Amino acid sequence: MSRRFVDREDAGRALAADLADVDGANAIVLGLPRGGVPVAAVVAEVLGAPLDVVVVRKIGVPGQPEVAMGALASIAGSVMTVRNESVLSAVGSDAQRRFDEIAARERVELERRQELYRAGLPPLEVQGKDVVLVDDGIATGATMRAAVMALAASGPASVIVAVPVGPADGLGELGELVDRVVCVSAPEPFWAVGQAYVDFTQTTDDEVRRLLGVGG
Repeated sequence: MSRRFVDREDAGRALAADLADVDGANAIVLGLPRGGVPVAAVVAEVLGAPLDVVVVRKIGVPGQPEVAMGALASIAGSVMTVRNESVLSAVGSDAQRRFDEIAARERVELERRQELYRAGLPPLEVQGKDVVLVDDGIATGATMRAAVMALAASGPASVIVAVPVGPADGLGELGELVDRVVCVSAPEPFWAVGQAYVDFTQTTDDEVRRLLGVGG
């Protein structure tokens, strides 16, 4: 099934409709910055659930930053690293050194964003909650897997991965890690997340902070 969205707010409304059975009273919606937060904000508003973020950084292949060798995710003060072994095996003999170098740089950015988006406020308590993890779409799934693994240590009652668009095979792999996967559109062939949007303008840090109610 394939569908095109006007923008991230439109995608959020479509996604929220597919999550109508979620009890907002016991749910927390976590957006993946930056692009997942506008989608998550709409979902949280419709469900009547609080909104927070899981800060995730992709560890990209040198020269091909959009191709993920892995990812880092931070939640409740802990940082989780996820490796994409199939991509790493194609990088070359010095793959581990390159992975470590890029991961170190991305960790600095992850920590910067964590402070920027929280402004010193602690993350919401997810223990015993039904957590809805939202992004504007998935491609390789590495960043979402990092978020899922980081979240697992915090003891949620259940985890739902919710995205407007993604590839069928990647959605299936994520389904083995969580209680439920909700995806509005799974086009075949799948080329990129942006193909599902008319307006895929990059989300800014200021927009993320505004949606989270941080700062002025």
